[in-house]
Amino acid sequence: MNNQERLIEVLQASQAWIQHFNFGDLDYCVSRYQADATLVAKPLGEFHGRTDIDHFWRPFVASGATDLVYTQIWLKEIDADTVQLGAHWSMNVGRGIITLEEWVRTADGQWSLSRDEFEILERFEPL
Repeated sequence: MNNQERLIEVLQASQAWIQHFNFGDLDYCVSRYQADATLVAKPLGEFHGRTDIDHFWRPFVASGATDLVYTQIWLKEIDADTVQLGAHWSMNVGRGIITLEEWVRTADGQWSLSRDEFEILERFEPL
């Protein structure tokens, strides 16, 4: 597999995560994190491991967060099994930047998140 193919696979993995998020499928979203992953959501806090990450995302999505879209996406291959992604994001409840999603290829060839860092730049008032 070449560099371009890896970047395309990670972009597809990220897009699948976004699609499942927008459908409210948090089981899928949380399963895409590695067991020891870290999520940094500025200014809300830092969360370690799938259980902690699950406890962050579930109430967030239950509050009505949806319509997540990434723009200005960048990808950087670190090595054959690690690709980093960043982007601007927006959704119905706010907007911000993804400073780092680190995707790692697992033994079964799937891509999972080892690190997820984003910042909320603006929160929208509920409609």
